[in-house]
Amino acid sequence: MSTYAPTAKELAEVEAANRSGKTPVVFVHGLWLLDTSWDRWAAFFEEHGYAAVTPGWPDDPATVGEARVEPDVFAGKSIGDVAAYQQSVIERLEKKPALVGHSFGGLLVEILAGRGLAAATVAIDPAPSRGVLPLPLSALKASSAVLLNPANRHRAVALTFEQFRYGFANAVDEDEARALYDEFHVAGSGVPVFQAAFANFNPRTELQADAENPDRGPMLIISGEHDHQVPWAIANATYHRQQKNTHSVTEITEIPGRGHSLTIDSGWQEVAQTALDFIQRFVK
Repeated sequence: MSTYAPTAKELAEVEAANRSGKTPVVFVHGLWLLDTSWDRWAAFFEEHGYAAVTPGWPDDPATVGEARVEPDVFAGKSIGDVAAYQQSVIERLEKKPALVGHSFGGLLVEILAGRGLAAATVAIDPAPSRGVLPLPLSALKASSAVLLNPANRHRAVALTFEQFRYGFANAVDEDEARALYDEFHVAGSGVPVFQAAFANFNPRTELQADAENPDRGPMLIISGEHDHQVPWAIANATYHRQQKNTHSVTEITEIPGRGHSLTIDSGWQEVAQTALDFIQRFVK
């Protein structure tokens, strides 16, 4: 169980979801973003009859502005810490939710689904779990901002614009890339990046998603065609690993022309619609 307590905002969202009687959809962000990156998605899903819950990671500041003033609050958070925190929020919901996650949030929703906590799951450009073997050069380059300095494991690491442009915003034009960086980018814990780099060498890694749990539920993997951070090779290997689940459907789809910023850039609604279409097949 998480040693971190949910925030007043998170508890209010859970209470509103329970009071509504609607099926909740829990949105989980990844590194270098905040829960506010899901605001448009939350409104979109609520317009379609769901109750949105957007928990952050432990100690996340409320705004990008606050996060830039105190970036060190992000340091030291592991995937195990965040998974426990998210679980503590999910277990307060009276209805089993659908889960939507992006990047390391995509890995987190796989982990949580593997614990039987999801009615349906959409993992968007998910970071690799243990057992996902491909390491394309673009993914290594995108992670190099953290991995090249071992001391970064214990730090909060912010990306330069050039690093953000390569890892997130390579499929949009320069003006949009700068606008996304200014609006959304915050520092992130170095721990998950190192955990991902060594997951296949550590049998006790926290990056283990139980793909075979009969209670995992339906799962969709979404991949952006031009994603540098999580290229198709990683997404497809994740799909094949999750496909070991013989009790529920596992699907994968590629969104043409999109990079890792696909959940926050000007084409976000296409991705949200793809996620909604999948969830609506299984969860009303």
